Amino acid sequence: QVQLVESGGGLVQAGGSLRLSCAAPGIIVSINVMGWYRQSPGKQRELVAEVTRGGTTNYAGSVKGRFTISRDNAKNTVYLQMNSLKPEDTAVYYCKVDGVRADRPMSVDRYWGQGTQVTVFS
Repeated sequence: QVQLVESGGGLVQAGGSLRLSCAAPGIIVSINVMGWYRQSPGKQRELVAEVTRGGTTNYAGSVKGRFTISRDNAKNTVYLQMNSLKPEDTAVYYCKVDGVRADRPMSVDRYWGQGTQVTVFS
């Protein structure tokens, strides 16, 4: 069972900042897209931001200019810097990795983190 390890969620006042991290284990040897999604009660999971191995990024319109996604390929880690947080950013945030396992080189699989709660209060 491949586990992505997320950290960095928490409780923050509106206007504040948080940084999320997500590390994929070393058994995943080739990662194309790494991303962050979020889900709030009663809503579907939605894309927040994603980044390719080459550094191309894509953001949801609601977070553009406030959130920054980055990755460290050597560490199999993706980050989400969240600034100017708003109450509507409150959700469980999940990281997602599309990658190749060393023991299954012919298959690209999708992996999800366990989720980390972000709560923004006004």
